[in-house]
Amino acid sequence: MEQQLSNEEYNEYVEQVTPKYNVFKNCFNAFWVGGAICVFGEIIFQFFTNRLGVSETDAASYESMLLVLTSVILTGLNAYGHIARFAGAGALVPITGFANSVAAPAIEYQKEGQVFGIGVKIFTIAGPVILYGIFTSWILGIGYFFGKMWGLW
Repeated sequence: MEQQLSNEEYNEYVEQVTPKYNVFKNCFNAFWVGGAICVFGEIIFQFFTNRLGVSETDAASYESMLLVLTSVILTGLNAYGHIARFAGAGALVPITGFANSVAAPAIEYQKEGQVFGIGVKIFTIAGPVILYGIFTSWILGIGYFFGKMWGLW
């Protein structure tokens, strides 16, 4: 027979099972891990510009590619998820988090095949970001075009 909980008992139960978060600690972890990712990116950039003599534009491209590659490798080794749980937005906001959001579904659904697994699921999380990013840039481009045409800027 089912037991019915009163509103007060239910609220008490929810309080017991809801995880407690330390906002200061979470912000601190996000700050230093996100900063470490950025420092790693800057080290890559400086290596390509100062040691290899690559132009800044090309070095920035190489830096982005290496950060994405590192994120995908860590995702494949099941390490990036642990980093993201620890650092929160500090690991999810940079380009590495975007690469993780594309690679994780592809790895998870690869057993379902190239088309119905990887092809269908690869942009599950990143798809809306790409869609609305392109749409927003299109709207802003139209606004910029008419602003230039009417002498607003």
